[in-house]
Amino acid sequence: MKSVESVFEIIAEPNRRAILGLLVSAQQSVGEIERQLRMPQPAVSKHLRVLREAGFVESTVDAQRRLYRLKPEALQEVDAWLAPFRRFWSAHVDALERHLDRMDRSIPTKRKTRKRRQGPNR
Repeated sequence: MKSVESVFEIIAEPNRRAILGLLVSAQQSVGEIERQLRMPQPAVSKHLRVLREAGFVESTVDAQRRLYRLKPEALQEVDAWLAPFRRFWSAHVDALERHLDRMDRSIPTKRKTRKRRQGPNR
């Protein structure tokens, strides 16, 4: 695996992130990725080569097509780097949730009032 800086350079490219996003749910062929992202085949192949060389994806041959799948362990360096930031946001989100809960409890519920029906001649 390359250094963390190189990893971020690789995943900074929006098309590569989109490809990784597709591969999260299922393995895909180049043609499937091409159709879903509306990218030309040479561009998809280029990005897949970069991702494969960096260890983010791997491929297998299925009949006449090559299927790509995510290698999530390759993202462990990124996950480790993000850990302190995740704790920061988690604490803030928890504080926001507590604040919203307090607001819900302090807002009085409106009483339901029944309007008296009036007939057409009243």
